[in-house]
Amino acid sequence: MKQVESGAEQSTRARVARLILEHGPIAAAALGERLGLTPAAVRRHLDALLTDGMIEPRTARTRVQRGRGRPARMFAITDAGRSAFEHAYDDLAGNALRFLAERLGEDAVGDFARSQMAALVERLAPAMREVPADQRVRVLAEALSAEGYAASASKPRVAGGEQLCQHHCPVSHVAAAFPQLCEAETEAFAELLGTPVQRLATIAHGDGVCTTHVSPPQLSEAMNRNKSKESGR
Repeated sequence: MKQVESGAEQSTRARVARLILEHGPIAAAALGERLGLTPAAVRRHLDALLTDGMIEPRTARTRVQRGRGRPARMFAITDAGRSAFEHAYDDLAGNALRFLAERLGEDAVGDFARSQMAALVERLAPAMREVPADQRVRVLAEALSAEGYAASASKPRVAGGEQLCQHHCPVSHVAAAFPQLCEAETEAFAELLGTPVQRLATIAHGDGVCTTHVSPPQLSEAMNRNKSKESGR
């Protein structure tokens, strides 16, 4: 007979799954450190999540002496695991947008998507105006995380600018059929950050993370100066 788990066990397992969703692929040791769990407790929860198909093992290469590598076992969220965090009303939202498109046309879907993002911009714009331009990506990531997108900000080692990553998308299943949602979101990011952005990957298209490249604030300032010069001619 399967042992009935306590609410605390279920809550901790959900925290493990959420951390893998937000920061995966991630090693068991890192999970233990972040959550304050013993190695045995981490293994127990990982084994249960693996059995349920919520996560899957990955192999990473870590550098050791003389340039040789050794495999490290990492854990990443699966589609089934990601779906456990998805909105319960995907089907209803999808049907509503299909109805809208059939009755009023595809442009109506785009108008709806932009109206939704306009509400997000209205909520976040005051806070964004209060922080320096070089901190806006981080602040936006924190705000998106509060909205349920498990977002993070990072600076690529090679390319200039920053990257805004969303490890969770509550509307990814709907956005797969209606890309207007992603397009409107990208436009909203550019407005909030005050600089050009480019969407590099989306969960809706099968990528593991929604990734947006954010151009350096200096680029936007240079573009504005050029526009001012041209308008003054």
